[in-house]
Amino acid sequence: MFNSFSFNNPQYLWLLLSIPLLILWYIFFNKKRKTPVTYSQIEAFGSSKSWRIKLRNLPDLLRLLIIILLILAIARPQSYWSYSESDKEGIDIILAMDISSSMLAEDFKPNRLEAAKAVAKDFVEKRTDDNIGIVAFSGESYTQCPPTLDHSVVKELLSKLNTGQINDGTAIGDGLATAINRIKDSKTKSKVVILLTDGMNNLGSIDPLMAAEIAKKFNIRVYTIGVGNNSLAPFPYETPFGRQYQYVEVRIDEKLLTEMAHETGGKYFRSTNKASLKTIFSDIDKMEKSVVDTQVFQQKTELGLFIILIILVLFVVEELLRKTLFNTKP
Repeated sequence: MFNSFSFNNPQYLWLLLSIPLLILWYIFFNKKRKTPVTYSQIEAFGSSKSWRIKLRNLPDLLRLLIIILLILAIARPQSYWSYSESDKEGIDIILAMDISSSMLAEDFKPNRLEAAKAVAKDFVEKRTDDNIGIVAFSGESYTQCPPTLDHSVVKELLSKLNTGQINDGTAIGDGLATAINRIKDSKTKSKVVILLTDGMNNLGSIDPLMAAEIAKKFNIRVYTIGVGNNSLAPFPYETPFGRQYQYVEVRIDEKLLTEMAHETGGKYFRSTNKASLKTIFSDIDKMEKSVVDTQVFQQKTELGLFIILIILVLFVVEELLRKTLFNTKP
């Protein structure tokens, strides 16, 4: 709720620049109309001035004030009273995270999984009005966190994601199906799945494209993200002599991920480092905005009439003063 003030015809306010000229003219004219009178002695008149003499310029000041108010009235001052009501509805978002062993590849620092978790946490912090949940998948899938507004819980459970918690592999269709099941019955106007993977679908009981068709039926948009550089990636493995590395080929089924996103009205992104992954999540954040329903009520009041009434009162007072207390006889 707020109040504002403006003039409907502000161009007439330029007339106020004439006020200083009127004051100068009054001073000059007042000096000319005074006639000097010489007295041999002034003791008989007394040394103090009466209140009439001190206030003799009051009618002229009232006339000047009337002119100023008249200019303001012509400019049509208006007061606005506004009140707005906002109803914000968040979005249901599921982060479907690949936790297969290949996510330990270190083409991202410290590795793909840790980089994805860090960027996802930043994304969660920005989505203050959204229900956010987590689904993890590799050879199978499970719900790590159901959709909730308690984002501290979401970030904590994101931190606990790790490889080796379920059978290894990449079941993209199962991961998406589990995510769909978590938000398909939601009453919110917008439902989104952000699916992040670094591999090709090689396990699972549900075909990824079939899962995408199901998402479309429930009006769920799917954004897919392929994680991995464009060449070989260093993959760590433990030996009796400590940790060793072997370089493995980065294999992402971009055609499949693109078709899944396109089927649901989403978009496919490719991330080759942590910086580009941040940019991708930032782009999704901009595309998926909470629904805000705002109603604005406004009432306008014309102040000109009130000013005219003041002018009439001042004019009557001025005339009464000139014809009574400050009447001057020739």
